Amino acid sequence: MKINALRALRHRNFRLFFFGQSVSLVGTWMTKLATSWLVYRLTGSTFLLGVISFAGQIPTFLLAPLAGVWVDRWERRRALLVTQALAAAQSLMLAGLTLTGHITIWEVVVLSVFQGLINAFDMPARQSFLVEMVEGRADLSNAIALNSTMVNGARLLGPALAGITIAAVGEGCCFLIDGLSYFAVIASLLAMRMAARPATESTTGMLTQLAEGWTYVRTFAPIRTVIVLFAIISFMGVPYTVLMPVFASTILHGGAHTLGLLMGAAGVGAVLAALSLAARKSVRGLYRVIPAMAALFGAGLAAFSFSRNFWLSLALMAVTGFGMMQMFAASSTVIQTIVEDDKRGRVMSYWTMAYMGASPFGSLLAGSLAPTLGAPGTVLLCGIGCMLGAIWFWWQIPKLRPVIRPIYERLGILPAAPEAPVAPVEVDVQG
Repeated sequence: MKINALRALRHRNFRLFFFGQSVSLVGTWMTKLATSWLVYRLTGSTFLLGVISFAGQIPTFLLAPLAGVWVDRWERRRALLVTQALAAAQSLMLAGLTLTGHITIWEVVVLSVFQGLINAFDMPARQSFLVEMVEGRADLSNAIALNSTMVNGARLLGPALAGITIAAVGEGCCFLIDGLSYFAVIASLLAMRMAARPATESTTGMLTQLAEGWTYVRTFAPIRTVIVLFAIISFMGVPYTVLMPVFASTILHGGAHTLGLLMGAAGVGAVLAALSLAARKSVRGLYRVIPAMAALFGAGLAAFSFSRNFWLSLALMAVTGFGMMQMFAASSTVIQTIVEDDKRGRVMSYWTMAYMGASPFGSLLAGSLAPTLGAPGTVLLCGIGCMLGAIWFWWQIPKLRPVIRPIYERLGILPAAPEAPVAPVEVDVQG
């Protein structure tokens, strides 16, 4: 049977979101690279690269759980319209300051914090909204994989365009393009036809719901284990990106275009990873994929830290991007499949917290260690940490199988186990 790797696009709402978000994400990745280059150009400091990343992500760590409660209570499309409008305003402010020559490092910090506040609400709302756009779970795993393909297609194209744009007209135009690109996703959200779905009414307070979400994540081992590994990878692995300007300029003796190509190579690997997940029929086997890809990601980082050759570095970035995206998308797919619907927003807020919350501390640590260990030594340490996390997760799999199997059987992912035959009862008849 031929696998339809694009089957989620048959849902009109998801198709609108996919194409609108694709435009917006190109601008987002342009801004990510342009911000790193702007900070390094203004300061020449690896530590401040870590500070900027920390400032942009720490609000998510602090607010994501409360944001998850809010997402479970509110209509999610409306929430996304608000977050996208605010994100557009943030990028346009950054563009205005940069294009007029008034930008300073402290203004970058403040606007990064503002973006982090927006992301605290946007990411759990976006993740939770996927199941509404595909109208059920049947195509959910494919929608998540296509969403990852979209993100990483933009990750491939955005940095390359940013490198060209920075070299030609400066960072400010990247921020301007990003600000305007948000209107594409806003238009797609407004064009959707959604079934009537009133906001969830609850007789309990937000703090009670917050505690319920935490208890669910803490006590349900299949979700808890995935989120813990996700946090480890986010803390140890993701911060390598803050040091990419150092590798591009100092280690490989290039410029903004070199940085764009390195990030684009990681995007190539990530797109291939997402496409391979999109071709999967179901989530079966993903618990083994998660640690394998975490280990590949760590090994790719470790090898990259030793490379001084541009082409080898590009190839290793592709390996790194493949491992990271397979691990991230597989984790999201598993959680979205098994989570209870009434707790989806809160659980995805902890998933967001693990990603956007752990990585700022890792970015700050990477920026602090780089002056002492050097950028290559710091990235090597990051890779080793990811591989150790993968080993820990692999040891947990035998404990998770008995919990996961009944859920997969109930959802029809696995066939129900046959009931054990009842042994005949022998009756001793006294004659």
